[in-house]
Amino acid sequence: MNRNDVLKLLDERKIDYRYQEHPAVYTMEEMHALHLEGEKSIAKNLFLRDDKKREYYLVSIGTDDSVDLKTLRQIIGSRPLSFASEKDLKKLLKLEKGSVTPLGLLNDSERKVHFLADIRFQNRMIGIHPMENTATVWMKTEDLMKLLGDHGSPVQFIQIRQLL
Repeated sequence: MNRNDVLKLLDERKIDYRYQEHPAVYTMEEMHALHLEGEKSIAKNLFLRDDKKREYYLVSIGTDDSVDLKTLRQIIGSRPLSFASEKDLKKLLKLEKGSVTPLGLLNDSERKVHFLADIRFQNRMIGIHPMENTATVWMKTEDLMKLLGDHGSPVQFIQIRQLL
């Protein structure tokens, strides 16, 4: 799927969303510099894997948050975690560096990647890239979770704040 496919799918599923194009961004600092409306609901997305490359996770957290991977490992019951490679990102989610998005799980035909969203996004909007880092789409997090769950991707809210 690409950006147009995502927008078409959201329209077909009658999911309310707001869409805004912007210059390409590769870091959260570049994203902050855009001063987008709804900036506080934009997610920082981390693509992680276990040490055996058996389990992959896409974790959405607040833009100013960080995660201790050892603590996250204990919370989700995984093997040791590290950041996945650009090669794995391309292979599993068909995404480029800088364009990591939970919507990439729609490209995960094996449903190998687990989506973990910080509980702070529950009952709120979430801002994420629609497969490209030249736009942001805002939608209800519950709509995102349902969309990914309907695709067959494992989804879960977790308490990230306790992992800081």
